[in-house]
Amino acid sequence: MTVEETIAALDRGELRVAEKHDGDWVVNEEVKAAILEYFKLRRVEPQDLGPFEYRDKIPLKHGYEDLGVRVVPPATVRYGAFLSRDVVLMPSYVNIGAWVGPRTMVDTWATVGSCAQIGADVHLSGGVGIGGVLEPPQARPVIVEDGAFIGSRAVVVEGVVIGEGAVVAPNVVLSASIPVIDVTGSDPVEHRGYVPPRSVVLPGTRPKMFPAGSYDLPCALIVGKRSESTDLKTSLNDVLREFEIAT
Repeated sequence: MTVEETIAALDRGELRVAEKHDGDWVVNEEVKAAILEYFKLRRVEPQDLGPFEYRDKIPLKHGYEDLGVRVVPPATVRYGAFLSRDVVLMPSYVNIGAWVGPRTMVDTWATVGSCAQIGADVHLSGGVGIGGVLEPPQARPVIVEDGAFIGSRAVVVEGVVIGEGAVVAPNVVLSASIPVIDVTGSDPVEHRGYVPPRSVVLPGTRPKMFPAGSYDLPCALIVGKRSESTDLKTSLNDVLREFEIAT
């Protein structure tokens, strides 16, 4: 398959950068390599789209009516990203290689970075930053599994996996090196680059000693589990109130 054919298949949803097999996310390195090569093949050129003028290497996605996707101006999706039926894009941005599942909401000024894999029935709240991971080709992209709720201005980067049904509160920052600490038991349990399914996650800090003294570094705190009875459409505020957390 040529580079152009690979990008076209990504755009149609026939290929994905990463898929879950036997419980693990597996990266398609050839597809990521094709995206990198596509950037080399394309030339920067003007693009006139109605009243808007752009100048870029990658064309924009088309065919929203056939896809059954709602796109509110000036939301932008690059060619080579796939949007499933009933996705709603408020003014937001979705980069090449991304895959967005059915009925997912990408709210105002949220960004879905290159190759990110966003599941079904996900809510990315206003200003959420889902980072892109293009290089190296074997690197896992950011993954947000089905039914997760990401609060406003939260940031998820460096191939972090958000498990099914998890709730990430506003302003949480998650990267490969930031610890995610489960504080619901008698002893803390630490994760890196992974939020377990149905976890409710808040921003936190923990002290670390330096030659100049003790300073608080960011972490994320798992304070409970989302109940099985919680409907997918339940607001983030309602979930946090279950744990007596002010919203």
